[in-house]
This record gives sequence, structure tokens and C-alpha cells, in this order.
Amino acid sequence: MNAAAKAIAAQGLARRAFSLGAVKAFDQGLQFLLPVVLVRCLDTQTFGEYRLLWLAVGTVMALAPLSMPGGLYYFVPRADAPARRLYIHQTLAFLACTGLLSAFIVSPLNPWLPATLHPLATYGALVPAFVALWVTSCLLDFLPTIEERIPLQAFATISVALARTALVAGGAWLTGDMRVMLWLLLATVVLKFALLLAYIGRFHGWRRPWFERRVFAGQFSYTAPFGLASACYVLRSQADQWVAATLFTLHSFASFSIAAILGQVVNIFRQSVVEAFMPSMSRLEAAGDARSMMEMNARANAMVGMLLLPLLGFVFAFAEDIVSLVYTASYVNAAAVMRVYIVGLAALVVELSTVLQLLRQGPFSLAMNMVMLVISVPLSWYGGVHLGLAGAAAGSVSALFIDRTIVLRRIAAISGVPVHAQQYWAALGRYLVWSAGAALTAWLCVHALFAHASLLARLAAGAIVIALVYAPFNLRSRT
Repeated sequence: MNAAAKAIAAQGLARRAFSLGAVKAFDQGLQFLLPVVLVRCLDTQTFGEYRLLWLAVGTVMALAPLSMPGGLYYFVPRADAPARRLYIHQTLAFLACTGLLSAFIVSPLNPWLPATLHPLATYGALVPAFVALWVTSCLLDFLPTIEERIPLQAFATISVALARTALVAGGAWLTGDMRVMLWLLLATVVLKFALLLAYIGRFHGWRRPWFERRVFAGQFSYTAPFGLASACYVLRSQADQWVAATLFTLHSFASFSIAAILGQVVNIFRQSVVEAFMPSMSRLEAAGDARSMMEMNARANAMVGMLLLPLLGFVFAFAEDIVSLVYTASYVNAAAVMRVYIVGLAALVVELSTVLQLLRQGPFSLAMNMVMLVISVPLSWYGGVHLGLAGAAAGSVSALFIDRTIVLRRIAAISGVPVHAQQYWAALGRYLVWSAGAALTAWLCVHALFAHASLLARLAAGAIVIALVYAPFNLRSRT
């Protein structure tokens, strides 16, 4: 391939990446805005049930797919048409089976149903039916992209996101009834499942064979380790929410879950930088230049820290005002939890998962996530019992710092790059100190000059002060 052809291919990949990024951002934006609407339409009990539903669904989705849809990125592009159809049919069958199993686990028929989920059991078969179809139809989130049909992926994702947002928000606005919202969620997932079946029928058909034991064994053995590692990480991130749901009322749990939304925003921000740097880091590692790979990782993390730390400082200083403006004063308890989370999110500025992936440390990552899960659950339980709602977040936050300490040492042992040389520690420390100072200055100014102003005015004033203090000395390349 000549230089011109390579340039054209690169431009095509960039357009695809931008298109997918825009679609994901649109979907995430709707998921963020929907609770903003719901808190104004539902009483605290019903909103708590809604958040509990999605916590249960999130846990199911961490376990049930077992990375089988994502594994098709490996199998489909290198297979001929009959083999592609077989891999897709087997994945769909696997998801249908695990979806039915998940439906039973969350259903009233389960004699071991956790007491935490009993509020959802009152809705009978609606929750199990939704869970079964949601697991099965998740293949639609992967398949068009794997087969490089980006416009179809965008259409499917946007259609389902708009339908879900419009139906649920409309049902909440008109009725405020959780049962009505569950029927509308079920209608949304039926739409998604229908789109998946239509896509498979159009591009692959339903001809046999539908299942071959030897082929499935190879497919499952490849994807299962990645699925287990991913499941442990997601469960670890959700453990404190389950602790909060178990120890506290639905209203308090709803406040806790609102605070956890901040982590999703941070991850979206970090992922955009990771995806930009990952290809270059991969080439450097393949060439045996671990030091340059770590240098690029340090540069990416410094960029994230420069922009993210002042944002976290702003949220820390004005958490009550932000929660009251966005989610109403009924959920102001989320502010204290949000501050605890911010301490942990500051540690996430040092992103190391890509380095572990490039160094082929999958087994270590799986073991690490399992150990951190075992550590975080009792810490969150102890914090919730003795320190209240905010204490329940202590487990995951503590695990993040332990995780970073161990991983940095592991990378040093494998790559030969010492911990002190792996990151731009001086730059990160400078951004942290300036962010804290700017946030404190903003808080003092707002409370002295805008104590009786509206929430929006107070937040705007705080943001301006942080920008004036932080930006002139930090928003330039110094790494």
C-alpha cells in the first residue's frame, strides 16, 4: 500500500472513529439527562426503584454476556460468510440462555432473591422479561460496528436511545408510575431486539448450522477470560452501590447512585484521550521501546490531569449547589458521597489499564480486580455502618489507591521503568495543588459575595474564579 492509499485509509478510520464517538456521546448524554427529568416527575421512592432496576441490570450485564459479543471482533473479520453466520448465531444463542438465567435470578420465582431486590419483585414478570431481552439484544451494540457498517450502528444506537428517553420520560411525566415505565422500557427493548433480528436476517440469514460444539468451545475459551476480568472490574465499581442499597432506604440509595454518575462522566473524558494515544503506544511496545511507551502514557495522563483536576475541584467545592440545581434539593445527600468519590477519581487520572493490556498482563489484571473486589466490599460495608451514606463509598475509593500502588510496581518490574519515571509526577502534583487552591478561592469568594444569589449565579461565579486562578498558570504545555 503506497503513502497516498495509507493516508486515505487513515482518514477513513478517523471518520469512523469520530462518528462512533459522536454516537456514544449522544447516547451517554441522553442517559445523563434522563434522571434529571425523572427526579422532577417521580417521588423519591419510585426514583429509588428506578435506580435500583438499573443497578441490577448493570450487574447482570457485567456477568451475562461474558464478552461474547466483543469476542466477535476477533472471529468475524477473519471468517468466511458461513463461519461468520455460525459465530453470530452461537453468540445470539449464548446471550439468550444467559438472559433467561438472569431473568430467573431477578424474578420473584427465585427463592434466594436478595432482600435488596424485593421492591422490584412487586412488578411480577415485567423486570425479568426486560432483563432477558436486554441481555439478548446487547449484540446489536457490537455487530454493525464489527462488520464496519457504521451508519447502521449509528441508526440503531440513536433510535433505541431516543425511544428509551422519550418513552420513559413521557411515562414518568404523565403518570409517575413505575409499572408504566417498566412497560415502556419493555417496549424499547422489544424494538432493539427486533432491529437485531432484522439485521441478522438481512445480512446473514438464518440457515443452518446454528451451533457446532467444537467451534463454540474455541469461541468461548477465547472470550471467557476477558469476560471474567471485565466482570470483576464492573462488580468492583458497583459493590459500594449494592452496599448502599442494602443498608439504606431507597431514597438514600437514589442519592448515592446520583453521586456515582460523576464517575461515568470522568470515564468518558479519559477514554477519548486513551483512544487517541493507544495506537502509538502499541507500536512503541511492539518495537520493544517500553520507556517511550511509558513516556506517551505519562503525557496522556498529564493532559487528562491538567483538564480534569480543576473540574473535580469545582464539583468538590460546589457539590451541594450542583446536586440541588441538577437533581433538586431532595437529593442533596448525594453531595457528601460525591466528595468521597472525587478523592478516588483523582487517582484515576493515572490511567494504567492500557499499559497492562499492551504488556499482556491479562491474568494479573483479573487477579488484581478479584482481590480489589474482596477488599472493597467489607470496607464499604464498614464505612456505611459506622460513617453513614458517604462512608459506603470508602471501599471503592480505597481500592483505587491500593490498585494504583500495586500496578505501578508491577509495571516497573516488567518494563524496567521505575515508578518515579513512569509519570510526570511533578506536573500532576502541580495541577492537583493549583486545582485545590483555585477551588478553595472560588468557594470563599462565592460564599462571601454571592451567599444569597441563585444557584446558577453561584455556580457561574465559582467557575469563573477557578478559571481565572487556574488557567493562566496551567493551561499550557509544560510537560
